[in-house]
Amino acid sequence: MSLDKDQVQQIATLARLKLKPEEHAELVDKLSRIVDFVDHLSAADTEGVIPMAHPLDVAQRLRQDVVTEPNERDRYQENAPSVTEGLYLVPKVIE
Repeated sequence: MSLDKDQVQQIATLARLKLKPEEHAELVDKLSRIVDFVDHLSAADTEGVIPMAHPLDVAQRLRQDVVTEPNERDRYQENAPSVTEGLYLVPKVIE
């Protein structure tokens, strides 16, 4: 499946990228090759293959979940301009 210039521009818009006109031809080619490669992979027979999260059958060693440092939240918040009930208050930035 080949992509055209309009599709690449739409992808760039969704990704919030501003493309220069000279970049379009190169990106159309590169993205088309990526899509073709994904199409090629999707044609592989995966019947009977069990999905896995990791190719190795090992468990990760984890450290003990214990508290190693005291809670000093109140001391850290002494310099904050505005705090309520242990939470930092910040100005609203999204309308």
